[in-house]
Amino acid sequence: MLSRIFIQNFALIDSLEITLNKGLQVITGETGAGKSIILGALRLILGERADVKSIQSSETKSVVEAEFIVNDHFKSFFEENDLDFDINTVIRREILPTGKSRAFINDVPVTLETLKILSSKLIDIHSQFETSNLFDEEYQFKMIDGLSKNKTLIFNYQEDFFAYKKLVKELADYKIQLSEGNKENDYKNFLLEELTELNLDEFDLEDIQNQLSRQENAETIVENLSLIFTKMDQEEIGVLDSLLDIKNKLAKVAALSHQYSKLNQRFEENFVELKDLVFDLQNEAENMETNPETLVDLTVQLNKMNALFLKHKVNSVAELIEIRDQLEREQTGFADLENVISKLEKKIETASEKLEKTAAILSENRKKSIPNFVKKTEQLLHQLGLEKAKIEIQLTPLENLTAFGKEHIQLLFQANSGFPLKPIQTAISGGERSRVMLSIKKLMAENAELPTLILDEIDTGVSGKVAEEMGNVMKEMSENMQLIVITHLAQVAAKGNNNYKVLKREISGKTQSTIIPLDQEEKLQEIAQLLSGSKITEAAISQAKELMK
Repeated sequence: MLSRIFIQNFALIDSLEITLNKGLQVITGETGAGKSIILGALRLILGERADVKSIQSSETKSVVEAEFIVNDHFKSFFEENDLDFDINTVIRREILPTGKSRAFINDVPVTLETLKILSSKLIDIHSQFETSNLFDEEYQFKMIDGLSKNKTLIFNYQEDFFAYKKLVKELADYKIQLSEGNKENDYKNFLLEELTELNLDEFDLEDIQNQLSRQENAETIVENLSLIFTKMDQEEIGVLDSLLDIKNKLAKVAALSHQYSKLNQRFEENFVELKDLVFDLQNEAENMETNPETLVDLTVQLNKMNALFLKHKVNSVAELIEIRDQLEREQTGFADLENVISKLEKKIETASEKLEKTAAILSENRKKSIPNFVKKTEQLLHQLGLEKAKIEIQLTPLENLTAFGKEHIQLLFQANSGFPLKPIQTAISGGERSRVMLSIKKLMAENAELPTLILDEIDTGVSGKVAEEMGNVMKEMSENMQLIVITHLAQVAAKGNNNYKVLKREISGKTQSTIIPLDQEEKLQEIAQLLSGSKITEAAISQAKELMK
């Protein structure tokens, strides 16, 4: 139950504090007095966005406090969020002049999300402008699920469903990655095959280049080697013969004097080496073979290597080996991605099967509760002056799972007999909306654990007997919950257990909004004024007394 509201430095409110009680709490006031401002402040408690424009004085912070009387059922929430539990729990929002806002529960700073979760369990605000909720599929499911005892089941289902949708999105992302990767992978496979084909670990670039040069220049090599041998070993005028003659003469000189022995020895050694060299050159020339196939093969290998150097913008075989190894690692990662997708598909299949089963139970529970919902709603509508009104709930199976199961819901309505039922958004008038919404709110309140419900001018567009019946319905609702009603109807105001009036005053040349509790006499005067306008007549006083009985 909402027991206290404190507002400071918010819009036209300088400072305001009001204590509320159980039962039907009625707030009245002229249009523009500030009722919507108070409501706007309370919406901050529900976690709605704070606007720095709401701050009256830009030099100080704006504060909104709501104190609630809570029961032991809330202890688990406080424990889970590491908060101090208190029967008198205070929720506070502060808007700083900078525009930043802070949230507190029992003076402990909390996230806005934590504040929203708690406040949503404590209070519900419904405005006249929110009757369009009737047309919303989510709201229609909420109506039925509240009566069908699906509350816990739909909560668990939706947790599983959003987890399932997350898995589906992950799978889609991975498949896109795989698809894009496939295109890229084909090219990378091609590159890897190119690099693998050359057997880079065994590839000796220098040796290949040398072999190729030898094959390409074989004729020149043989020609020159042959010329060298001819000149060296030509009879009579060959270099070897001349050297041999020199060797013999040097040997004679060495025999005559030991002084020349070392020179002789050196010459003999070099002569032998030169002779061996000449004959090696001869052998090379004789053994020199040219193979066209070898030449082609070597040319192909070298061309491939040079092409790879250009393609990968490198200069060495070692760098190509590094690129090849990286491509091989990526291939392994690609295979891992396919494995992830496979596992994810199995998870999705399991999750889908679970959701299908839960959706079937949800649907069955809804079908069982619909007749009771229709009966009770029509009874309330008849009480509120729509004697011929008929409603119907249609559930249509769907092929795919949604956040509400596997079916579409449609609320059908008709206010007058003899006409077909139509979707409520096309069949309902403005004056009928408030009565239908009140009827549904009453049924939902009976099946919810919500301590406080605020109805903001939901009775707009009705009068007379209907207005009185709306007051009666609200009175009945307030027996099981705290109902705070903002109204312009005397018939509703008269039913209040406690009445309050929002006033706009000029204080020190500054317009200020405030709220005051009304005693019985003040309540009588307020109701009379609602009936007669600014000038209160005796007839209005008399009628007000009748309404208050």
